[in-house]
Amino acid sequence: MLFLVESIIACVVFTLFVFLMSRDPIKMVYNYPPTIVERCKSLGLVDESNRPGGVTFYVKKITAMAIFGIMLGLLVRYVNGCTTFWSGCLTAYALWCVVNWFDAFVLDCLWFCHDRHYVIPGTEDMAKDYHDYWFHIKGGFIGMLLAIPAALVAGLITIL
Repeated sequence: MLFLVESIIACVVFTLFVFLMSRDPIKMVYNYPPTIVERCKSLGLVDESNRPGGVTFYVKKITAMAIFGIMLGLLVRYVNGCTTFWSGCLTAYALWCVVNWFDAFVLDCLWFCHDRHYVIPGTEDMAKDYHDYWFHIKGGFIGMLLAIPAALVAGLITIL
């Protein structure tokens, strides 16, 4: 029961975070399907400093995963009562996966793909690309892989 409540709270907090970050869709353009990113580049709308692949991009991602790992570790240690590496690691991984798939199916496939707020001016004719559900599902699988280092950090936090 605790894990269910925790999962719901985590999904609500994540949704709020995404909502606040998405006030200006062009700032999140690299989370869009590649065809939309390319169109935005051709229109001169994309800030290349945010593009994936640069050193800053990877430093931000690694830092975020470490912070999430620490937060998950503290959560599973002091809320769930996990005291072993594997219980902390697996509980953190499970919680991450719940939020990850909530993001892929609910936020991306149901909300993003159908909310006109996320349609970037100049790409209105790309409805098929906005409805690319497979792009978001693939992102969910990538998210599961990204959860592994964060879960390992969480496991370490539970035994400290």
